Amino acid sequence: MKLVDIGANLAHKSFRDDLPAVLARARAGGVAHVIVTGTSALGSRRAWELARGDRSFLSCTAGVHPHDASRFGRDAELAIRELLREPEVVAVGECGLDYDRDFSPRDAQRRAFEAQLRIAEETHKPVFLHERAAHEDFLAILRGARVRGVVHCFTGDAAALDAYLELGMFIGITGWINDDRRGAHLRPLLARIPRERLMLETDAPFLTPRPRKGRNEPAFLRDVLGVVAASLGRTEQEVAADTTKAASDLFGLVTRG
Repeated sequence: MKLVDIGANLAHKSFRDDLPAVLARARAGGVAHVIVTGTSALGSRRAWELARGDRSFLSCTAGVHPHDASRFGRDAELAIRELLREPEVVAVGECGLDYDRDFSPRDAQRRAFEAQLRIAEETHKPVFLHERAAHEDFLAILRGARVRGVVHCFTGDAAALDAYLELGMFIGITGWINDDRRGAHLRPLLARIPRERLMLETDAPFLTPRPRKGRNEPAFLRDVLGVVAASLGRTEQEVAADTTKAASDLFGLVTRG
């Protein structure tokens, strides 16, 4: 069984002291590839440095998260464009809108999102998308772009899911679905997602799948797989094969088990 974790924040400080062990556990747990998430100009460069150091197992994204959108300017754009020339960088992002926390002003978030969608159009790269409490604005901006991509860590309702699927987007499912308190509504929605557009991710070190506690890591992707497969009434092997193929198709990955 081979799995792809399409989003793990391995450049996060919590992995600073034991990343080799984290990657070893991921491999032992059936993970064949991890995409390291870039969330700022500096963070994206760090993600690329990690990916460049282990090309057979890691790749990365390059972009500016909506939390950091107030810092998105000409220098950040040039840095992202430069990184996108590297073979290890497979997508633009994490980009989008987050009106839940509003760490950056909403107008700055919209400008940064629109700019990164243009970069994706020009570079013919897919997008790694973030949306929280901003569905209407997010969808309106996305409808104006000519991009392919994945809505990372989908936690919305059926209407939001259908809207993203109508645009041809892939859907990323995290350990949120393992949480009976807030993620149970996602389980019946999985059947609406075409098999070729469903992906799995940890968003490590965040969103540790219950009942685990503490720091999340890519090895725990098997926990997400288990709930997804059970919810779909399919085997873990079938879901692993389909989600790995979806990730490989969108991001151009060559997975090695």
